[in-house]
Amino acid sequence: MTRLRTVRASGGQTTLSDGPTRDRWTLNARYLRSLDADNLLRPYRAEAGLWSHSGSWGTTVGTVAPDGPQTWHWGWESITSDLRGHILGHWLSAAARVGQYDGEVAARAAVIVGELAACQRANGGQWAGSIPPAYLDRLAEGGEVWAPQYVVHKTFLGLLDQYRIAGNQQALDVASAFAGWFHEWSGKLSRDQLDDVLDRETGGMLEVWADLLEFTGDQVAGDLIDRYDRRRFFDPLLAGDDVLTNKHANTQIAEILGAARAWEVTGERRWREVVEAFWDSAVETRGTYCTGGSSCGEVWQPPGEQSARLHAVQEHCLVYNLMRLADFLFRWTGDDRYADYWERNLVNGIWAQQHPDTGMPAYFLPLAAGSRKQWGRPTEDFWCCHGTLLQAQAGVDETALYVDDAGISICQYLETTTSWADLFGGRVEVAITTDAEQGVVLGQRQTFQGAAGIQELSRRLPRRRPDQRVYVVEVRCEQPSAFEVRLRIPRWAAGPPVVEVDGQAAPAEVHDGWIVMSREWSGHRIRLTVPSGLSTVPLPDRPELVAMLDGPVVLAGLTEQETMLSGDPTEPTSFLTPDQDRHHSWWRTGTYRTFGQTTGLRFVPLAEIRDEPYTVYFPVRPG
Repeated sequence: MTRLRTVRASGGQTTLSDGPTRDRWTLNARYLRSLDADNLLRPYRAEAGLWSHSGSWGTTVGTVAPDGPQTWHWGWESITSDLRGHILGHWLSAAARVGQYDGEVAARAAVIVGELAACQRANGGQWAGSIPPAYLDRLAEGGEVWAPQYVVHKTFLGLLDQYRIAGNQQALDVASAFAGWFHEWSGKLSRDQLDDVLDRETGGMLEVWADLLEFTGDQVAGDLIDRYDRRRFFDPLLAGDDVLTNKHANTQIAEILGAARAWEVTGERRWREVVEAFWDSAVETRGTYCTGGSSCGEVWQPPGEQSARLHAVQEHCLVYNLMRLADFLFRWTGDDRYADYWERNLVNGIWAQQHPDTGMPAYFLPLAAGSRKQWGRPTEDFWCCHGTLLQAQAGVDETALYVDDAGISICQYLETTTSWADLFGGRVEVAITTDAEQGVVLGQRQTFQGAAGIQELSRRLPRRRPDQRVYVVEVRCEQPSAFEVRLRIPRWAAGPPVVEVDGQAAPAEVHDGWIVMSREWSGHRIRLTVPSGLSTVPLPDRPELVAMLDGPVVLAGLTEQETMLSGDPTEPTSFLTPDQDRHHSWWRTGTYRTFGQTTGLRFVPLAEIRDEPYTVYFPVRPG
């Protein structure tokens, strides 16, 4: 398959259609809207001398100020926190995406960018950060300060996304001038000093410089790419050394994302080799948990060793950033394994670490016996994962489709509609939906379609819950156009897929994870049925402990303790049977109960766990 480019880069417009994906997106958009501009801007204005708060101007005891501390953001956003202001960058990145569909969000984002420009002017024309520039000097001198470049990176990224997605030129101007400060500051440091600085969580600064070089062509950005080349990390990684075990995972993945952008912008082969070496070490060689996630307690576990580290698995930020890296690698190669990885982490990471009702994030996703998710609060915590939640959920639709010169790849079967004004010679639209009557859908809820299905006798429903997922892809062209439509067949498929076009059977040969359909398209409806079923994933270093999956969905047993199960550990149907499989007008997915066991247990999708205790890995004794 030829190198791909993202659908957004090709000029297409993707919107989420009604369904579970949009439900999750809407929860996040609601949280995004709830955060007001004054609170987001407070640390920036304070640093620029444009805000202060004394509590009362009066000389006698008066009433509580209406904008007092009880209304402020707290946690990591506290005005005394070293990380104050990081959330605004995340917010701007998410708002650039949500603002495409919500004019109020777009307008608020534009106002915030204007306010950041005002802060920059008040700071002398370059610095636009929420923290003092002295923090960077302290860092260079070896002093103690909590991740100042991580904070600044978020501001940069938010500004660049406002330019890249929302087209805000002022945002690029602010970012470019801000980069000038870093060029002057870093130019005063020796190579050893700068390498010491890069050893202390630089966040995605390398990615920022690569973006700026692409957007502006300014050699300032080119110089910064060279200076932020962290050879102490990249060189041993290229040499095959294990430089990950017990190191801070999210420090390193942010730097690798920078290497990925540096490869795309500069074309220097070494950058791509760094990315590929990292993926092999972090994912392929090290192995992932059943969820697809990596790391525990924010650090990489040793390769093939997971059983002692089930307590604080897959920081939410790391899940999202590794999904971003998988997206880079998929665009470069077209290899379906990266798309499968993305899907597994969406279902069992991004969605499993977002509360299905409140939309709040879970910092970690523990997988040990008797685990509980710990949910963040809207304005009292502001972990890094609050910001990542905003970005991850806002852009979840961006990897559904890809295009190249030969055709369109249907990569993720998310309920979306994508249109291109001029693709393959005319207007093209592709709509993806799921059939919740003939197949199962994670997160399905009540719909008019489902209600009609249980009332209209002409609509035949399966006798019992179907072990399959059914996707419908409609291809509409303004004028007949010849190109490929490529359907990804997930690696969790439990049997050969079935394809129909306009109700007629079509060839369904799978090559390298894809069904490729080449024809002249006008208005055609493709129906793809993918058999799914139960499977198990053992822990690499304790293979007698297994997790159960239904298709890509990890199951959680509702128990506070490790419980021995009896059956074939490679065949979960030997001890699990469907349970509560129907809910009024839709099929539930991932709901099972044990049978023939000393203790009966229920299993549900990990993504639907809220506050109840759960266990993911179980010992299974052959019997």
